[in-house]
Amino acid sequence: MSTIFMRAKMQVQEIKRYAANDVIKAVAVAAKSYPADGSDEDNTYARFSPGGTLELTIANPVLLGKIEPGQKFYLDFTPAAD
Repeated sequence: MSTIFMRAKMQVQEIKRYAANDVIKAVAVAAKSYPADGSDEDNTYARFSPGGTLELTIANPVLLGKIEPGQKFYLDFTPAAD
């Protein structure tokens, strides 16, 4: 099993719903400052890489309509086999 290389927390900002798919736009969650002891969960990603955007088209019928604006999700970067 592969280990997570990096984890980012993303917040959905916008969703466009179509007959056959949803297009979601999300941005990285980041704070203006973090506690010195690093105890903020978002600190593990955002303190060092404080920006990011994601746009996904979801066409799986089981997932359509399941994601809503304002929800937060983890985006895990795990090495994949070729």
